[in-house]
Amino acid sequence: MRNEQPKHPPVKRTILWLRENLFNGVFNSIVTVVLLFALYKIIPPFIRWAFVDSLWASTPAACRAGNGACWSVITSNIRFIIFGFYPHDLHWRPLLAMIMLVGLLLYSKNRNNWHKSLFYLWMAGLFIMGLLMKGGLLGLTPVESDKWGGLPLTMMLAFFGMIAAYPLGVILALGRRSTMSAIKIFSVLYIELIRGVPLISLLFMSSILFPLFLPEGLTINKIIRAQMAIIIFTAAYIAEVVRGGLQAITKEQYEAADSLGLSFSQKMRLIILPQALKIVIPPSVGILISAFKDTSLVVIIALYDLLKTSKSTLSNPDWMGFSPEVYLFVATIYFISCYAMSSYSRRLERELH
Repeated sequence: MRNEQPKHPPVKRTILWLRENLFNGVFNSIVTVVLLFALYKIIPPFIRWAFVDSLWASTPAACRAGNGACWSVITSNIRFIIFGFYPHDLHWRPLLAMIMLVGLLLYSKNRNNWHKSLFYLWMAGLFIMGLLMKGGLLGLTPVESDKWGGLPLTMMLAFFGMIAAYPLGVILALGRRSTMSAIKIFSVLYIELIRGVPLISLLFMSSILFPLFLPEGLTINKIIRAQMAIIIFTAAYIAEVVRGGLQAITKEQYEAADSLGLSFSQKMRLIILPQALKIVIPPSVGILISAFKDTSLVVIIALYDLLKTSKSTLSNPDWMGFSPEVYLFVATIYFISCYAMSSYSRRLERELH
């Protein structure tokens, strides 16, 4: 007969939890008290600074005279921070493109929608988003890519970098485990060489060295070159993660697939990769989150991503000295994006378990 634990009232359960987790020893009790005191000294003043005494729609002079946060630096410059140098009267286009991208991502979260039609939906969505950003058709005013910036540029570099890097990483992982020497050597050299240099080096090479090797008269857009550098860099790390998943698959799984008479592609697509990719969901998401944050490095090649437009706002003499508010705003956007990816990966892992 199963031994059932006695049920305690909520208050008593809370006391028991605190005693077992926060005060279950002298050292833990001291640490808990010290942390509570630190939180008491930090949180109330922060709330007073950020919300009670804050100013949301005032002048720089009024902000300097006040004691709270000056969120007016955000509200007064929000369009430049979000859209950069994109023409002011055309801001609706990148805004609509971002809404479409977020909508497609939310729709794709549901595994019941994972059908072939979803692929065509994405293709149509990407075409419309590109048309909105670039213009030149259907009466839309053309906008050169050097005017793209802010949050749309950050989302584009991060999203397309992750989408393109993952299948490339899977191919490299399979190539590294291939029995064909040429493919294996190429995959190993690619992975080790790319992992041996920082992303900053690849961005510099794509921005400065790569154009020197192009034929005269041929130019490739700087954003595309930065995008390629991010894809190449992320794919090398994804490859190593996927290789770990492939190694975790037991020999019996390969033998079972061979006994069915499946070809190599069928064996990988139907049996091996679904299991391997499920295993490596947590480290894969960790790399993708890291890649998302690394997109801010494009500032070193003079691309105005979200971080660069925010820093440019602070170069305005009127708004100098309000960097905590600006960086908190940028950090909030990055936190929401990274938390959403992390939460979805946990949910996907539970569903596939």
